[in-house]
Amino acid sequence: MGFEGKSVLITGAGSGLGRQAALRFAEEGAHLVLGDVAEAGLAETAAMVRTAGADFRALRCDVNDAGDAAALVSAAVESFGRLDIAVNNAGILHRLARLPDLETEVFERVMAVNAGGVFLGMKHQLPVMIGQRAGVIVNIASAAGLVGAPLMSAYAAAKHAVIGLTRSAADECARAGVRINALCPSFAATPMLDDIADEMGSDEVEERLTTRVPMRRFARPEEVVAALLFLASDDNSFMTGQALSVDGGLTAV
Repeated sequence: MGFEGKSVLITGAGSGLGRQAALRFAEEGAHLVLGDVAEAGLAETAAMVRTAGADFRALRCDVNDAGDAAALVSAAVESFGRLDIAVNNAGILHRLARLPDLETEVFERVMAVNAGGVFLGMKHQLPVMIGQRAGVIVNIASAAGLVGAPLMSAYAAAKHAVIGLTRSAADECARAGVRINALCPSFAATPMLDDIADEMGSDEVEERLTTRVPMRRFARPEEVVAALLFLASDDNSFMTGQALSVDGGLTAV
């Protein structure tokens, strides 16, 4: 898909979609800069991409820390000479709760990581890409960034913000040769989903969570990452400022 030798930065690379993306880019011959606040998971992903033969750097990164966000970009430039692709994937959930029952500090934390982390990432990624007159950013939003998400109001608000940041920055940077899009999956079979299942304590989690999904199933991580690679590919050269749904039809009805 044209990723051979490309410099790719991925946050939240220690598990889930971030790990799956790292493995796919590694298979495609990309150079990787991997970040995650969970050091054990990051080390596991690093071992996997090493086995795949990728040239990579792995750094502990709290996306809500400006210094950490800047350090990831610096690692890409210092190690590989440029930054071609950034995947701002790191994010957190919160407990299922109606809005009045959700603690203010929980709302603020979710907004800080899920939206603030994307802001800080792009704040440091964009100057490098604009200087190169080339680059691609894919921000991982959610179907919850396009429609309401009952019992997940803070998460939905943050993902709506990610799409707003994506569209605004895409407009600002289009003439500089930088494309920025958002990817909006519905529930995917990742450790984050396992956390929801544990909280719900139900043997019918998939049935309950996919009630509004016409395909009536969870996404497979590889399905979501296939769409991510499409967004990142140079073949997809005229698409920017978009929010691409990979949701089994959830937002179509």
